[in-house]
Amino acid sequence: MTLDASARLEVDPLIDDPATRIIVCCGAGGVGKTTTAAALGVRAAERGRKVVVLTIDPARRLAQSMGIDSLDNTPRRVKGIEGDGELHAMMLDMKRTFDEIVEAHAEPDRARAILENPFYQSLSAGFAGTQEYMAMEKLGQLRGREEWDLIIVDTPPSRSALDFLDAPGRLGSFLDGKFIKLLMAPAKVGGRAGMKFLNVGMSMMTGTLGKLLGGQLLRDVQTFVAAMDTMFGGFRTRADATYRLLQAPGTAFVVVAAPERDALREAAYFVERLAAEDMPLAGLVLNRVHGSGAARLSAERALAAAENLDEPGIVDQGPGKTGVRDAAAVSPDSPAVDHSPEAHEVPPETLGSSSEAPEVHDVQEAHGTHEARDVDDARTAQQLTAGLLRLHAERMQVLAREQRTRDRFTALHPEVSVTEVPALPGDVHDLDGLRAIGARLAAGAADSGA
Repeated sequence: MTLDASARLEVDPLIDDPATRIIVCCGAGGVGKTTTAAALGVRAAERGRKVVVLTIDPARRLAQSMGIDSLDNTPRRVKGIEGDGELHAMMLDMKRTFDEIVEAHAEPDRARAILENPFYQSLSAGFAGTQEYMAMEKLGQLRGREEWDLIIVDTPPSRSALDFLDAPGRLGSFLDGKFIKLLMAPAKVGGRAGMKFLNVGMSMMTGTLGKLLGGQLLRDVQTFVAAMDTMFGGFRTRADATYRLLQAPGTAFVVVAAPERDALREAAYFVERLAAEDMPLAGLVLNRVHGSGAARLSAERALAAAENLDEPGIVDQGPGKTGVRDAAAVSPDSPAVDHSPEAHEVPPETLGSSSEAPEVHDVQEAHGTHEARDVDDARTAQQLTAGLLRLHAERMQVLAREQRTRDRFTALHPEVSVTEVPALPGDVHDLDGLRAIGARLAAGAADSGA
């Protein structure tokens, strides 16, 4: 696919623009968001920006590709960056980020009570939406430090790309919800009135919840709610602030997708959601696009040629003894052959012992063996050629399917700028590989081979 210049995502102007402060790489899981974010970070740093890449990828491929033993919740400088810029990388530690929020916004005694609470430990380690919410929290922290002029965020590997935008609201709604407020009510009323309310007004609910959750878990939840009371509003406030930050002009969303139906459908949903939320979309990175250097040979022609090679009789010279030939097969210009017995007699003086006498049938068999081997070699070459033609046909069918999928997306969203990254034969595992990806991102379809 050759993209029109007006519809191509121009990566270098995006990362060179000092007004661009945040780039969010989003999309469905498994489409290459982490590699795209890292490649953009390397390219931006080597073009003079001071960059930090925040990844939420648990596979730790980002650290390995950047030559870092491990990443954690603290940005680490990446060595080997060429040019005047800097690159730092970090991996979100969801629980540690939650702990930092508690430590920063609660008194020491209350913070300790929260951190030791079993319900909090469960919530901070794996509650639905916590990872996405903490990614937003960490983004807000990094932006507030003003230490980097470009932050690149690799969004969590969620089942749905929309989880990154939805989860903070879901967690905030949970913390501000009626269930939490109901659990907070006894502590807010206080004193004997509170005890009366707890004993009378909540006896039925706590009895039911105690049966469902267990009495100890219910007490842990109530203790957690009482300790977190002063912090609930802060979660909502910070989530709202980060949401506004994502809507700001200095933010650019880059949607990453593979040229597959499900991935591009997810990308289309995300594009529509960004538009509905007034969030700035830079464009779409179409990753792992297949190409061919022999695109002029169609799949149909390749399959037809393979079938012709598989037909029997393509090589019409079968094995045989070349010493016995039909007279009609002899060229008219060939010298006449004397078939008299005398012509075939061997002079006695040329004969040695009986073991040294040449045998005509041995010579004939040798010629026949060579001819049979030539036929076998030709047949093997035909089979290999037919196999290669079928592989090419499969590749061209993949290209056609990807083209149709891209065409459907661009028909639905002609306003979205697109750049393509061709499929690579192996995984990216070092800075050179990330540089190559960055160059391909900047080049777009020009070097994709499609």
